[in-house]
Amino acid sequence: MKKSTLINSEISYLVSTLGHTDEITICDAGLPIPDETQRIDLALTHGVPSFIETIKVILSESQVEGVVLAEEFKVVSPSLHDAFLSEIEAEQERCGKNITITYISHEAFKDQTRQSRAVVRTGECTPYANVIFQAGVVF
Repeated sequence: MKKSTLINSEISYLVSTLGHTDEITICDAGLPIPDETQRIDLALTHGVPSFIETIKVILSESQVEGVVLAEEFKVVSPSLHDAFLSEIEAEQERCGKNITITYISHEAFKDQTRQSRAVVRTGECTPYANVIFQAGVVF
C-alpha cells in the first residue's frame, strides 16, 4: 500500500505523469468542467473534501512553479483566498522555490481550464475557490 499522503489513484497517476509546465485545475463544486478535459471528482457533499484540504495533499506530492487564480477569488472570498496564499507561502518555504501567482478574470480562468491535463473537483462551496497549478521541476 502507498505510504505517502496521496492515496487517490487517479490523482497519484496524474501527478506522476506531469511534465514541466503541465497544468491541473483544482476547483469548487460549481466550476464547469470542459467535456474534453479529464474530470477527477472528489466531491462527496457540500464542503467535503474542502478546497484547502485538497490543495494541501496535492502540494505534498507535486512541485508547483505557478498558480493561476480568478481575480474575483480575492474580492468575493477573501478569507479562503488568504488561507490559500498561506499554503502557497508555506510551500515556497518547504521547497525553497518561488511560486508565481497570476490573476485573470473568471471567464478567462474557465477558458484556461481547457488546457489542464485534468480538473479535480472538490466539495468546496465557496465562490471562486479554484486554482490552476502549473507543474515545476524538482531539480
